[in-house]
Amino acid sequence: MEDKRKEIVGNVIRIQRYHSPCGDLMLGSFEDRLCLCDWAVESHRDIVDRRLRKVLKACYEESTSEVIQEAIKQLDEYFNGERTGFEVPLLFVGTDFQKSVWYKLLDIPYGSTVSYGELAKQLDMPKAVRAVAAANGANAISIFAPCHRVIGSNHTLVGYGGGLPAKKRLLDLEINGKPLL
Repeated sequence: MEDKRKEIVGNVIRIQRYHSPCGDLMLGSFEDRLCLCDWAVESHRDIVDRRLRKVLKACYEESTSEVIQEAIKQLDEYFNGERTGFEVPLLFVGTDFQKSVWYKLLDIPYGSTVSYGELAKQLDMPKAVRAVAAANGANAISIFAPCHRVIGSNHTLVGYGGGLPAKKRLLDLEINGKPLL
C-alpha cells in the first residue's frame, strides 16, 4: 500500500510529532531538508499541509529521518537554553514573496524582535506590512525560521500560530535566558 501511494503521489514527506515545552510541533522532512516545524494545534495546519503536499507532490508518512532527528536534538538544546542558532537545512515551500519573508526571518538575531513594519522595510516594501504579516503567518518552519521574533508596531505580542503564550515563552527563553526544559 505504501509503495502504491508513493507511485501515485511521487514523493514522501516524513513527519513526526515533537513534544515541546510550549506545545506539540509537527516536524517534517523532504529528502534531506526540514520542510515543516509547525504547531500541531495551529488553526492553519490544514492549509500548510495542503500546500506542502501539493507543491512537493508528496504524501505524508509517519516516520523519522536524519534531518528530523537532528532537528529534535537542536530543539532540545534550544529549549534547554544551550543553543541560539540552528544548523538544519531548510526547505521553504511557498510563493517567491513568502520565501523572501521567511529568509528574512533568518536574519533576526536570537533574543531580538522586529515589528512587521520593520520587517517590511528590511524587504524594501514599507507599504506591504499586511502582506508581510500574512507571509509570516504562513511560515511552516516555526522556531527554525523565527516568526515568533516578529511583534506588533507598539511592541506588543500579536498573532502566533502556537498561540501568544507560546510566543511569550519563546521570547522569555531568548531574551531572559529562562530554559524551558
